[in-house]
Amino acid sequence: MSVLVVGISHNTAPVPVLERIALDGEGVVKLIGEVVGCEHVTEATVLSTCNRLEIYADVDRFHGSVEALSRLLCGRADAGPGDATSELLPYLYVHYDDGAVSHLFHVAAGLDSMVVGEGQILGQTREALRLGQELASVGPALNSLFQQALRVGKRSHAETDIDRAAPSLVTAALDRAVEVVGPVAGKRVLVVGAGAMASLAVATASRLGAGELVVLNRTQGRAERLAGEYDARSLPLSALPEQLERADLVISCTGATGVVVTADQVAAARAGVDRPLAILDLALPHDVDPSVGDLPGISVIDLRRLADELRDTDAGREVVGVRLIVGQEIAAFVSARRQASVTPTVVALRSMATGVVDAEIERLVTRLPDLDPAARAELEQTVRRVADKLLHQPTIRVKELANEAGAVSYAAALAELFALDPDAVDAVTRPEGMA
Repeated sequence: MSVLVVGISHNTAPVPVLERIALDGEGVVKLIGEVVGCEHVTEATVLSTCNRLEIYADVDRFHGSVEALSRLLCGRADAGPGDATSELLPYLYVHYDDGAVSHLFHVAAGLDSMVVGEGQILGQTREALRLGQELASVGPALNSLFQQALRVGKRSHAETDIDRAAPSLVTAALDRAVEVVGPVAGKRVLVVGAGAMASLAVATASRLGAGELVVLNRTQGRAERLAGEYDARSLPLSALPEQLERADLVISCTGATGVVVTADQVAAARAGVDRPLAILDLALPHDVDPSVGDLPGISVIDLRRLADELRDTDAGREVVGVRLIVGQEIAAFVSARRQASVTPTVVALRSMATGVVDAEIERLVTRLPDLDPAARAELEQTVRRVADKLLHQPTIRVKELANEAGAVSYAAALAELFALDPDAVDAVTRPEGMA
C-alpha cells in the first residue's frame, strides 16, 4: 500500500478557482466518505483550508486511484460554465509514496503556506487527522504519517524562528503602505478582522504610532477584546462604508469566503476625497475586490505579492533551517518505512526456516527413537544455529537494500527466491482480529 495525495492550492490555482472548491465541515465529511468508497482506497482523510483542498489516501493502485480522486475533487467545484473536471484538472497536483510524505511534512511545517511559517496549518493538519479517526477512515498508514507530520511541524516552530515570518509579512505590508500614504504615525488606520493576522496588524500599527486605530469585525465581542489591548476603537463590520471616507490605511484580514471590501463601497466613500488610500489585503481568499485598485487614488497591496517579496528578503532566512529539519525528517521516515516494508517477508522467512528445522528434528527423532536426550538437545541447538547463521546476512542485507531508491523490490525478490507463501507474508501485517 502507498499514500497518494491529490490536491489543489494557492500554489497551483488562482483565488477564484480556490473559492469554487471551498468546502464547509459537512462537505469535507461527505468527500472523505466518497473517497473511502473508491475501489482501491483503504484509508482516507481530507485537509481543507481557505487556500487548499487535499485528499490523502492509502491506495493499492496508483493510476485508477488518481483518476477517481481527481474526479471527486473536481466534483466539489461550484457550478460554473463548462465541465468542472476538465476546467479544474490543470490546477490539480499529485504526490505519491515518498513524494506524499515530503509534501505533507512541508505543509505541516508551514513551508507550503501562502504566509511561510504560519502556525494555523498545524492545527488544520491535526484536525484532518482527528476527523479521519472519528470517521474511522484513517488506519495505521495515515495515522503514522500524520502523527509524524505534526511532530515535524512542532519541531520546526520549536527549533527555529519561522514564526517571525508572519510578523515580517505585516511589517513588509506596512512598509509598502508608507510608500503610498507616508509614515503610519498620526494616520487613521482601519483593521478589518480580529484573528491572528489582525492582531499582528493592530500591534504593529500601534507600535508605529497610528493616530487613530479602529478594529472592525462581524463579531463585536472579538473586535472589542482586540481593540481593548491597544487602546483602539471597535466597531461592527457594518460601519466599514462610513469609516472608509476618513481612513488613510485599511488592513483587511478576515476569514470570510467572499469579498468584504467592494469597489462600490470604496468609490462611494472616497468621492470628493483627494487623499491617497492604501488598502492591504492580507486575506486568502481575498477580502478586497481586485477592481478597487483601479479607482483613482487607491492602492491595493495583496497577500500573494507580499509573500513573494518576503521570500527574497532576509526575513525568509529561517526558512532554510526549517527546510533542513524537514529534509532530515523525511529521510528518517522514509527509511523506517522502507525497512518496515521488508519486515513481514523477513519474519515469514524465519518462520519458514523454523518450520523446516522443526520438521527435520521430528523426522530424526522418529528414525532414532533411542537418541540420548542430551545429544538430541545439542543436535537441535546446532541445527537451529546453522539456520540462523545462514539467514542472518540475507535478512540484514535486504533491510539495507530497502533504503536504496529504485524500482527493485528486494522483499519481493526474497519471497520469490525462497518460495514464501504470500498468505504467510500477509499474515504478518494483517491487523489483529482480521481474517
